[in-house]
Amino acid sequence: MATTATGGGFMDERATFSNGNGITRRGFIMAASALTFTAMTGAWTRSAFAANVIVLPPLPYPENALEPVISARAIGFHYGKHHQGYVNNINKLVAGTDLADMPLEKIIQKTAGQADKTSIFNNAAQVCNHTFYWKSMNPKGGGKPPPALMKEIESSFGTLDACQKELASAATTQFGSGWAWLVKDGEKLKVVNTGNADNPMTRGMKPLLTIDVWEHAYYLDYQNNRAEYVKGVIDKLIDWNFAAENLGTT
Repeated sequence: MATTATGGGFMDERATFSNGNGITRRGFIMAASALTFTAMTGAWTRSAFAANVIVLPPLPYPENALEPVISARAIGFHYGKHHQGYVNNINKLVAGTDLADMPLEKIIQKTAGQADKTSIFNNAAQVCNHTFYWKSMNPKGGGKPPPALMKEIESSFGTLDACQKELASAATTQFGSGWAWLVKDGEKLKVVNTGNADNPMTRGMKPLLTIDVWEHAYYLDYQNNRAEYVKGVIDKLIDWNFAAENLGTT
């Protein structure tokens, strides 16, 4: 059964190991997960020409490459308007603050769970989540995972079909806006869902792939039929090779 990662409280767990600097155990895990997520997404790009400006990473394929599952029109709005909007917002929100010189993963770590930094966290996390989402799909996706990843899936879920069903359930039952994720949590793979901008790395999990279930991801093509959109992504677009790379099995 999918578990829901919520935004509150995860920064409060204190270290049980000795570090001498007051670092929380959760903070340590978050930092390690963030470094991994950075390598996965390449999302923390700042312009080489304008200091301290976060830029929109390029799509890994043309806007029409995911048709017929996701139309070029939907990608155009989603990537060109929504994803770009988060980039614009985070640049405005951190300008002139002590966060302005930080990469996105540091901004996320610094603002996660901080009530007065919610807007900053949301926009920074959404830049990252979307970049990860685009890379979680491939025009030649679907099918079966590489053998090493398949072994991990069978160990954790029993079968690939069970994993896919759990991922679909997490995506379709997420109440309101959010994300469904395949993650590595300790020694096992899990499916989790997160609301709004939340990301499982803030709970010490390693993201492997994700499905965006905000309405702007599917409404132009599917209206309120989220389940059909999710089925198309899992059956025809999900990039198991990307997940395998993130797991470190390739």
